[in-house]
Amino acid sequence: MANLTRYEMETVVNYNAGEQTATVYTRDKSVMRKLDRLVADYPDSYQLLNQTDIDKIYSMPKSFVTYRKPRTVSDEQREQARQRMAKLNSADS
Repeated sequence: MANLTRYEMETVVNYNAGEQTATVYTRDKSVMRKLDRLVADYPDSYQLLNQTDIDKIYSMPKSFVTYRKPRTVSDEQREQARQRMAKLNSADS
């Protein structure tokens, strides 16, 4: 297997308005592992279309491609989480 630079470890998601499926081309090993696990667990939805020694191409429903807004945490929520963790950590001692 060829050693790729971090820049060459790309992932490209491709879909259009006329089709219900999206294709994912990747050279990133971590993305491959995640998608391979989805292919194994959900073969009706995720499919491995092609692979070489450095890349893989997957197919999945276009509706599975999501865009999410960043999570915002208030100072109060952050303090509550800090207190919960401190309580859990002191219970472990």
